[in-house]
Amino acid sequence: MSAPGVLSFTQQGWEQVLAKMKRALVYLDAPCAESLHWGCGSTRLLEAVGGPACHLREFEPAAVGGGAEQPKAVFVLSCLLKGRTVETLRDIICRSHFQYCVVVTAVNHAVHLTANHVPAAAAAELEGQPVFEQLEEKLCEWMGNMNYTAEVLHVPLLLAPVAPHLALTPAFASLFPLLPQDVHLLNSARPDKRRLGSLSEVDATVLPPELLLQIRCLVSGLSSLCEHLGVREECFAVGSLSRIIAADLANYGPAKNRRKTAAGRASVVFVDRTLDLTGATGHHGDNLVEKIISVLPQLPGHTNDVMVNMVELTALQNEEKNQSMVAPGCLAQSNDTAARALWEALLSTRHKEAVMEVRRHLVEASSRENLPIKMSMGRVTPGQLMSYIQLFKNNLQALVNHCGLLQLGLATVQTLKHPQTAKWDNFLAFERLLLQSIGESTMSVVLNQLLPMIKPLDQRTNDDYSPEELLVLLIYIYSVSGEFTVDKDLGEAEENVKKALAQVFCEESELSPLLQKITGCDSSMTLTFQKSKIAADKLFASLQDIAGARNLMKQFKSVYAPGNHTHQASYKPLLKQVVEEIFNPERPDPVDIEHMSSGLTDLLKTGFSMFMKVSRPHPSDHPLLILFVVGGVTVSEAKMIKDLVPSLKPGTQVIVLSTRLLKPLNIPELLFATDRLHPDLGF
Repeated sequence: MSAPGVLSFTQQGWEQVLAKMKRALVYLDAPCAESLHWGCGSTRLLEAVGGPACHLREFEPAAVGGGAEQPKAVFVLSCLLKGRTVETLRDIICRSHFQYCVVVTAVNHAVHLTANHVPAAAAAELEGQPVFEQLEEKLCEWMGNMNYTAEVLHVPLLLAPVAPHLALTPAFASLFPLLPQDVHLLNSARPDKRRLGSLSEVDATVLPPELLLQIRCLVSGLSSLCEHLGVREECFAVGSLSRIIAADLANYGPAKNRRKTAAGRASVVFVDRTLDLTGATGHHGDNLVEKIISVLPQLPGHTNDVMVNMVELTALQNEEKNQSMVAPGCLAQSNDTAARALWEALLSTRHKEAVMEVRRHLVEASSRENLPIKMSMGRVTPGQLMSYIQLFKNNLQALVNHCGLLQLGLATVQTLKHPQTAKWDNFLAFERLLLQSIGESTMSVVLNQLLPMIKPLDQRTNDDYSPEELLVLLIYIYSVSGEFTVDKDLGEAEENVKKALAQVFCEESELSPLLQKITGCDSSMTLTFQKSKIAADKLFASLQDIAGARNLMKQFKSVYAPGNHTHQASYKPLLKQVVEEIFNPERPDPVDIEHMSSGLTDLLKTGFSMFMKVSRPHPSDHPLLILFVVGGVTVSEAKMIKDLVPSLKPGTQVIVLSTRLLKPLNIPELLFATDRLHPDLGF
């Protein structure tokens, strides 16, 4: 395998797990299924099981147990073995006939001790892995015979590697940075303690235990990644939640010995997504993959892949009723070298070049299979791509040989033809207009421009914005504007927008899942104007938090570049500013990129630096930069970082990690409908 990276880390973990799977009934939870999907693919799992039939099940309370002819089970889980997870294990095993159970958890034993409130000092004295050993005994008990075999082990299945430079953490897809309103919630939960004034005062000691545990689970996985890469990491942070995660990684006990022996060095920089939601809700990225994941339906159980309708390649009519008869295609093609090469090209090229790349791959594949292709030059159209794809339809061997490529080809065609793709350009035009007007007028004028676009259901055409899309636009406006002065005009403009939004929510014939969460009503029948208005008021409180998200920054105060006589006003991505600051040739001490020290030695260094010239760690010191965006990253941002780093400092390798791949509609969900302080850990 080539140099260690995110793909080899994931594959190495899966090889350990697959080695246990021979002739087993396999239960996976969704985040582990997603890691397998991007890392090795399900065919690798089928080979490992090797039985005449593969018995693969979703790990959930209602999962079917194993019959008398299925004595072995392997459970692969992304979470702590505690609470509901253990209850589900018990229920499945008790209704089965297993004699051999293997349970794999992506969370290491040290974190299980923390979750069971074992103090660090006592944990250091313990021998073996008592939490895992106790569960092994329980498994035998549930199987009904203490002489049966049970194994519980930790394998760090943290990542879903989307490309060599980009990987996601599916188990942490809903982790999202805190907002000023969360400070009020923290204060109300600790009435007898000192009040926190702002997000800058929030540290690990004030967080709810479940959020702290979630962070620790993430840190355990990241520490394993650093071990695989053979690096000793220096941790840096931009933003308040990032600061807590970076400090936890810097001071993570189990990593101390690993760091002493690591040959390589890396900088890990965590960045809060909330400091720039303009990039996440904007439609400026000229990237085909970004459009594909925004318009095609989500693959069930996944946060980062889509369903590609494959009916066109069958003899079935392309009708609604046939869509669910044929298994959907997807974007992850981990076992197909040619398709993977095309996928990586799509991630790293502009829209127009990407479409031409799809055509080139289809033409080459058809000529390799001697299919009767009619060449045509010039602009690539969906019809032209479809005619190439149709050539494979009646040639089973050609279909099998190029199945991965055909899935990416169909994803492209379905995206280009999708009505939402035309709307992408409407969004882009409106965002450009907004950027100009933000520079020239007040926030109230900008909101008044939006007002006529808020239309109830019976007045909307396909070109108009749905309630969710209006929320995306509002987040864009408040994030790009940043802090603004509140005056009477703004108060009035906000009130008008709130009323119009509340009215629109009330008049929806059906409430979308997002609107149900926002309004607290599961049907439009029970939604009154009063409830709707309360929901709109809450939305605006969050929007004001987003506008003020960069208040605590000294250097990264703005993502807006005002125009002048020669240039139009534009958006300047925060991630671009961070990377440029890291590799600034002057190497000033970064103001907003905080270094997180790992305990006593750093304090000593700081003490000595009063007498000696000791340089503080700088994020550009090392040959590897790992940039972790907490709260999701877009395809365009990942491409921008991958292109930018080598241009600023040749020879530096960069890996972008994030909690999820973002499309604009994810942000209202994460911002308005997610309990950021109390993640559901299942206990």
